[in-house]
Amino acid sequence: MYAEERQQIILERARAKGRVDVTALADEFTVTTETIRRDLTVLERHGVLRRVHGGAIPVERLGFEPALAAREGVMTAEKERIAKAAVAELPDEGTILLDAGTTTARLAEILPADRELTVVTHSVSIALTLTTRPNLTVMLVGGRLRSRTLASVDAWALQALQDTFVEVAFIASNGVSADRGLTTPDSAEAMVKRAAIASARRTVLLADHTKVGNDHFARFANLSDIDTFITDAGIDSAVAAEIAAAGPTVITA
Repeated sequence: MYAEERQQIILERARAKGRVDVTALADEFTVTTETIRRDLTVLERHGVLRRVHGGAIPVERLGFEPALAAREGVMTAEKERIAKAAVAELPDEGTILLDAGTTTARLAEILPADRELTVVTHSVSIALTLTTRPNLTVMLVGGRLRSRTLASVDAWALQALQDTFVEVAFIASNGVSADRGLTTPDSAEAMVKRAAIASARRTVLLADHTKVGNDHFARFANLSDIDTFITDAGIDSAVAAEIAAAGPTVITA
């Protein structure tokens, strides 16, 4: 087994159980405890685990929000597939909204060159990605800039979105669950996401399967507010059915 494969399993185990133990993992994978500690160090540098005595805890359990740079290197293959599937949800022309997030950022990178679209976003990094595209008109929502996510929030952003109408909003979320809906660690970002959904005729959620089952501090939408949920094939089929029963069409990429 390659180190990357083992690290992915360790991360999934931590998210499922809430904690992983170095000694138990070493026995399970038949490797040394030093090897497991190196794996945990790598995962901590990626911003997805936090080392604790004897093991590690997923950052979701700590209410900790990884920085943008840390999240960009996680679940990259899954995000790529989700973004490609999301292209089918784009209108032929008109206005779309891209929420701040690493999967929505990947969608921004692959927006088709044959469509004349206006793109509304409160993500500085997404706006910069799109500035060289002659077929796109980019509308950057202003406001207080959060350094952790490079997203505009607070009153200026909310006012702009209140007066905006888009065909499709592509939304990101830190947590997705049948019980709590869509959640994120920061209340200011939650308000902007809520306003983004309200501005759209149709809403498409883009989130990989590791976000499913996680609940964070601030809820910004119910599942019934979402028209389509695009995730990856790692989602549990029973959970996918439960989410679909609450409203959105679930697509696995």
